[in-house]
Amino acid sequence: MSSEFFTIVAGAGPGTGRACAIKFSNAYPVVLLARKPESYKATVADINKAGGKAIGISADTSDVKSLDSAFEKIAKELPGYKLAAAIYNVGAGFQRKPFLELSVEDFDIAVAGNARGLFNFAQKTLPLLLEAVPESVHPPTLLITGATASIRGSNLFSTMAASMFARRALGQSLAREFGPKGIHVAHAIIDGVIDIPRTSYYDVNDGVKDGKLRADAIAQSYWNLHTQHRSAFTQEVDMRPYVEKW
Repeated sequence: MSSEFFTIVAGAGPGTGRACAIKFSNAYPVVLLARKPESYKATVADINKAGGKAIGISADTSDVKSLDSAFEKIAKELPGYKLAAAIYNVGAGFQRKPFLELSVEDFDIAVAGNARGLFNFAQKTLPLLLEAVPESVHPPTLLITGATASIRGSNLFSTMAASMFARRALGQSLAREFGPKGIHVAHAIIDGVIDIPRTSYYDVNDGVKDGKLRADAIAQSYWNLHTQHRSAFTQEVDMRPYVEKW
């Protein structure tokens, strides 16, 4: 395990966040951020039990003061460590509702978590990633989880689409600004249902084997992005089950 670098995962609940924390913990200490402790407690315990190092911190990425407090705690817990990878996996404001039944509050909730949260997270992590450029074995990386709604505004998903389009656009802008400085910024479109307990009863792709995305397979792709050579950065990747219609 590296003694000089760490990874941070925002949105560390079951599924992609947990899987990424476990995957990256094979190489780095991992900090898990989530609004509620129950979202990260089991993962932190599992990583530490397996011989890795994980720290869980409750934080709301849409709230600047909350995020400031979280990063102060990180600095105390991991003094001298540099940031190897930052993963933004926060999901917010999922609503499947007719547009005329939505409120301004519904829209604001989606934008706060999906777009403003990334803005805040990137402002905290990019200075740390820049500091790591000269010494990091792999290019310091900002990985952003997207969704089908990042590229398609589907019927009844107006708040989700608007906020996820914004997230993707921010990621593209950051990639163009910070790529030449040695930071790999990549956006991952998760185009399908992830296989987690909450989705176990979902009838997806006729129930065929591997008809849902496996979280550990997503995490492997994130690791591959992190370890890419800077001469061949991928800015965007899309993932879906082999039988998914698209």
